[in-house]
Amino acid sequence: MNTKSSTPPLIPTDIVHHQKTRSLEITFSNGDQFILACEYLRVSSPSAEVLGHGPGQEVLQVGKKDINIQHIEPVGHYALKLTFTDGHDTGIFSWDYLWSLGNNFEKNWSNYLERLKKNGASRD
Repeated sequence: MNTKSSTPPLIPTDIVHHQKTRSLEITFSNGDQFILACEYLRVSSPSAEVLGHGPGQEVLQVGKKDINIQHIEPVGHYALKLTFTDGHDTGIFSWDYLWSLGNNFEKNWSNYLERLKKNGASRD
């Protein structure tokens, strides 16, 4: 019995970096489209610098309100490597991860703002 999903993989059909609004617009093969702020991408980076090396080791990112993307590099056919204007460039953003960031934006952003408040920290 085959238990694998027959859902085709989500892949971007269009990726546009909007320099002025500091956002990344991504359209996926299933029609989903998200405009993700560079700040949101930076504070959600799937890197050890942000996530730590295990559960409970996450590092709260502060002062990233005016961050932008400096460089976008494809990684194979499955991800992007984003270099941000603060020099951060170690997160590999897979298509699934980018889709998840877009799909779960409200919950993720609310959690981030709550963590900032709890720690007396700022986006500025």
